[in-house]
Amino acid sequence: MCSLFGLIDYQNALSTRQKNKILIVLSHECECRGTDATGIAYNYTGSLRIFKRPLPAHKVRFHIPNGVNVVMGHTRMATQGLAELNFNNHPFPGNLPHTKFALAHNGVLWNDQELRFMEALPETHVQTDSYVAVQLLENQKALDFNSLKNMAEKVDGSFVFTVLDERDNIWFVRGENPLCIFSYNGFLLYASTEGILSKAEHRLHLRHQEEIATKEGDILRIDKNGDIEHSEFLPMQTFRHPWRQFPCWRQLMLYK
Repeated sequence: MCSLFGLIDYQNALSTRQKNKILIVLSHECECRGTDATGIAYNYTGSLRIFKRPLPAHKVRFHIPNGVNVVMGHTRMATQGLAELNFNNHPFPGNLPHTKFALAHNGVLWNDQELRFMEALPETHVQTDSYVAVQLLENQKALDFNSLKNMAEKVDGSFVFTVLDERDNIWFVRGENPLCIFSYNGFLLYASTEGILSKAEHRLHLRHQEEIATKEGDILRIDKNGDIEHSEFLPMQTFRHPWRQFPCWRQLMLYK
């Protein structure tokens, strides 16, 4: 169990100081879902920056620079891959021919080892199951609705993915895990649960205007202007993979 969080200030409605305060409060509230590591990704002066530490959010201080309007964050509860090795923590960097990206994941993937074999993905020092999503996108050499759909329909597990590209688009790929996006006057905030966002609102003295509804199978792209585009993928059904109900089957498949 981890948590996603972030902001999209599409009308420059917030000062840099306000954005840093929001990120600190949001990340602190996200500690209820993970304290092993904390990280953020954002674009600055034309390049994608990732800052992450193997520390709980209350021990991390975010200081995004002036001019940053889109930030993607993550707090981690480690399930696979030591958090002390910072390359195992989120967000993960990815490289494509025409853009770099950062990916964060809430959930657990059960078929990462099978996918690395079946898709002939390159060996990696990253031990985290989530990283296979980065490799699947890199393998397709594209970041768009089609590549995200393809990735989401191959991974088996519980997930919400967020992906930030160099053009300040944030992509949301929602599986069965929760996601909440609140809209305010000129900016958006998001987190893994409504409870986290509501507690952050209370501490920040904010009141959202509306909630942007999402459901399992949705892919959203929210750009730096706040415009939202929508697509869908077909969630993997439980009956296709019996080890969801009988985990011992997965062990037999991995180690037989």
